[in-house]
Amino acid sequence: MEFIKSIMIAATGLKAQTARMRVIAENLANANSVSQTPGGEPYRRRIPVMNATFSRELDALVVKTGKPIPDKSAFKSRYMPGHPGANDKGYVKTPNVSALIESMDMKAAQRTYEANLNVITSARRMVQRTIDILRA
Repeated sequence: MEFIKSIMIAATGLKAQTARMRVIAENLANANSVSQTPGGEPYRRRIPVMNATFSRELDALVVKTGKPIPDKSAFKSRYMPGHPGANDKGYVKTPNVSALIESMDMKAAQRTYEANLNVITSARRMVQRTIDILRA
């Protein structure tokens, strides 16, 4: 029974990391988008939220994803006088997304996903070996 419990806990980790990677991918996809209206705001980076909650069913802490929160850091400005979104000085606000930070976050999310997947794989192997021993 503990094997099943560990698989279910790791599965919540897989689900949480999948949601985290989805938010990071959205940030990367919008890293170069700008507003089409003068003075308008471009895409604002979103930060994935993870919460540890107690599962009575599993009698353990599990990971749940919360609603992503907007990053309050300042937008960058780029001089693009011919752009329709440029202000009166010719500057366009660009998203507050750093491709380097997002890439590092993505790598961390992938590694955490892989770790949870390894837990599930190992638990499944142990269950299978237990069944094999019981059959013999």
